[in-house]
Amino acid sequence: MSFHLHKFPLLSRSGVMERLIAEASEEGEEKCSICLPDIPGGAKTFELVAKFCYGVKLELTASNVVYLRCAAEHLEMTEEYGEGNLITKTETFLNQVVLRNWKDSLRALQTCDDIISYDDELNVTKRCIESLAMKASTDPNLSGWPIMEYGGPMQSPGGSVLWNGISTGARVKNTSSDWWYEDASTLSFPRYKRLIAVMESRGIRQEIIAGSLTFYAKKYLPGLNRCQGATDTNSSTCVAPVALEAPPSEEDQKLLLEEIDRLLPIQKGLVPTNFLFGLLQTALILRVSPSYISNFEKRIGMQLDQATLEDFLIPNFSYSMETLYNVECVQQILEHFLAMDQITGGASPSLVDDGQITASPSLTPVTLVAKLIDGYLAEVASDVNLKLPKFQALAASVPDYARHLDDGLYRAVDIYLKSHPWLSVSEKEQLCQLMDCQKLSLEACTHAAQNERLPLRIVVQILFFEQLQLRTSITGCLLVSDNLDGSRQSGLAGPTERGWASTARENQVLKVGMDNMRTRVSELEKECSNMKQEIERLGRVKSFTWGNVSKRFGFKLKSRMCSAQEGSISNQNTESRKNEKLKDRQGQHKKNST
Repeated sequence: MSFHLHKFPLLSRSGVMERLIAEASEEGEEKCSICLPDIPGGAKTFELVAKFCYGVKLELTASNVVYLRCAAEHLEMTEEYGEGNLITKTETFLNQVVLRNWKDSLRALQTCDDIISYDDELNVTKRCIESLAMKASTDPNLSGWPIMEYGGPMQSPGGSVLWNGISTGARVKNTSSDWWYEDASTLSFPRYKRLIAVMESRGIRQEIIAGSLTFYAKKYLPGLNRCQGATDTNSSTCVAPVALEAPPSEEDQKLLLEEIDRLLPIQKGLVPTNFLFGLLQTALILRVSPSYISNFEKRIGMQLDQATLEDFLIPNFSYSMETLYNVECVQQILEHFLAMDQITGGASPSLVDDGQITASPSLTPVTLVAKLIDGYLAEVASDVNLKLPKFQALAASVPDYARHLDDGLYRAVDIYLKSHPWLSVSEKEQLCQLMDCQKLSLEACTHAAQNERLPLRIVVQILFFEQLQLRTSITGCLLVSDNLDGSRQSGLAGPTERGWASTARENQVLKVGMDNMRTRVSELEKECSNMKQEIERLGRVKSFTWGNVSKRFGFKLKSRMCSAQEGSISNQNTESRKNEKLKDRQGQHKKNST
């Protein structure tokens, strides 16, 4: 772009323009033509510089101050060529306005990508990053400044919201620690990487760094959203990343994925497990270096107990498509988990004298992982392309002590036998040897005894161990009762026998209750027998009336019923007397006739 300008306004403000105009004037040409190919910001910035030289008032903003500062440095617009020159004005605006504001510092940093050659000399990028890191590291609830400068309402010194300079009394809501994630994600990755490094040096918490990296990766790696879908349980961020109009190329996504792996904290639990599974699937899709895939598998293995069954279902992205799911990847993750658990000292539980496994601090995570693996085996068992050695290797990788019951493994084995009916008897027996028949529940044993897909030898073993378990439980009950009686008689009070003593006391209380119950029952039986005897005795007495019965047993009959009953009894007595008299008369009459 060509500019037709006067010489004096330019040479009076710029040392470079003064020298170039002098050199062009010595050549004796009527028109002085000067070429400026390296002006920071290009023709648009030089137009602002020219207006400043002509005395036009400039409107400095966060979007143009960096270009003007570098252009002024390039043209040597120092105080030697006039008081209040462009270097001084831009430097003052940068320090007193831009670097004190979060949004302005962010805008200024976004314009630093075009001034790389001046960055080492002026340190504009460094100062912007330091300003952002300082503000992001400060608790917003204590300072209150991010809320004012984040597009929200103005505040009074007391913290209430201002409307036209008048305090409304309303308080500003507290801000969480992830308020800067979305703004930081607008930076190019080199600037963002420098920002994260400075924030780490300032001692910001690692979970905040991990949350920001998670947000940035979800925004620029479209494969993560497809991998995770609706099962994303990451609650560390309050805002969702905005989808890009034009996603990065595959090569840029590869580089970003590798950098994310380098920057992510290694501590367990800082990064959601489903997000790590999403990174692993994206790495498999983009076919990154195997070393980075192994790093993601190790990260997942450190916190495998926090995963879900949906996370395990990693599709197979290989060209061969031998199986539906990537079983080898899950095998590697499980091996990393067991190796890490072995290092922490929780993979081999100690044994007591009677052979029972004692609880260890790491036994619960191993148990959770064992349930997940059994569920995963049941999911992949229906794949007809899954070979028997792969299924056996994954099932056998789980330690024996991790499974309290083998019901989940039995279900997976049953599904595999149903989906692979062509297996030989020896292969079926080899597959069923993965199960421990002594760890099957009663429901599983009942189902297995009627399962026609199982080999006959396995069914016989299950029935045998079921009977053995029943006999052992009965023997144990008898031993417990004998120990209770012995502890009651001996009265031992040692620390190891306190449990037996408390159980004996509870048994004694139950016995006393049973004795009281028996006594009460016997009393009721005696009362019942007395009542029967009384009824029989009263039935033999002629003067027995319902009134006596009511008095003796407390029967409360209505007066009308009682009178009616008494009248009927008296009528019966008179009729019986009349019949007796008639019989006597007949007898005397017979005697006389004879």
